Amino acid sequence: MKSSASDLKKYPTIAVCGLDCGMCPRFYTAGPSRCPGCGGPDFPNKHPSCSFITCCVKKRQLETCGECPDFPCSKFKTDKEYQQTEGSSSYPSEKKRMPNLNYIKEQGIVPFIKRQKERIKLLEKMLKDFDDGRSKSYYCRAACLLDADVLKNAMKNADAKIRDEKIKQNDLKGKAKILKILLDGCL
Repeated sequence: MKSSASDLKKYPTIAVCGLDCGMCPRFYTAGPSRCPGCGGPDFPNKHPSCSFITCCVKKRQLETCGECPDFPCSKFKTDKEYQQTEGSSSYPSEKKRMPNLNYIKEQGIVPFIKRQKERIKLLEKMLKDFDDGRSKSYYCRAACLLDADVLKNAMKNADAKIRDEKIKQNDLKGKAKILKILLDGCL
């Protein structure tokens, strides 16, 4: 029986190539368009020909390219080229690719996953407490680009302003507006 990428990859919230799957709106989408993350359940059916998974996971049994002694190889652009990439307006995944992999190379996968889990927890809180139905991509973008402490402070300040202005907890539109103003100042 041939093993799939989902059988081989332990952390689907970080892509082999360094993308932050756990910060992507499609990771939080319900229904058939949901992406399971790199190597997550049903990944081979959604992304059948990923050369990064073939090389890194299937051939070398690594979790990410940042663990490879040949990283960065010719599959990658330079960090400067990724920083200049326009990318999606809702998810700047290319800009984090090399910083993520360099962090993994220098610090290891376990500290990176610990850091990423904290960011995912903050993103999930934003989606639960502040999403007005139109802000998922915005919050994913903020969680991808901003430091965890900046996110925590923005949510703390938003909660204080919501209390001060006596905005009801079920007024997601009002709550989202306040948090977005605070995050806009940081992005």
